Amino acid sequence: MAVKKENAAKEAEKIVKEVEKQTEEVKKAVKKTVDTAKSTAKKASTVARKATAAVKSTVYVQYAGREVDVAELAVTAKKEYMKKTGKKASEVKKIEIYVKPEENAAYYVVNGEGADDYKIEL
Repeated sequence: MAVKKENAAKEAEKIVKEVEKQTEEVKKAVKKTVDTAKSTAKKASTVARKATAAVKSTVYVQYAGREVDVAELAVTAKKEYMKKTGKKASEVKKIEIYVKPEENAAYYVVNGEGADDYKIEL
């Protein structure tokens, strides 16, 4: 009877070692799958950001046979503001532009500050 118990114990030990080996293999496979999923998600996120960033738009105001690029107006407004106030570009946080074709002008407000001479001739 002692021989049967000894054989059973050895057999159980073999089974435990085999289960431990299979558990390690499963852990490795799961880790590899998780790493692959993370990598794929990161790549998808990068592709989505690039696709969103790739869209470029330009807004033009057309009137009386003329055409004005709104982005150029923003650049001009910022330059004029800095020239008139002596402030730095880093101090400009927000620019609002009001195009008035009937006056052939655009008025701008910078950081909520406006004045009659904040005007760009079109």
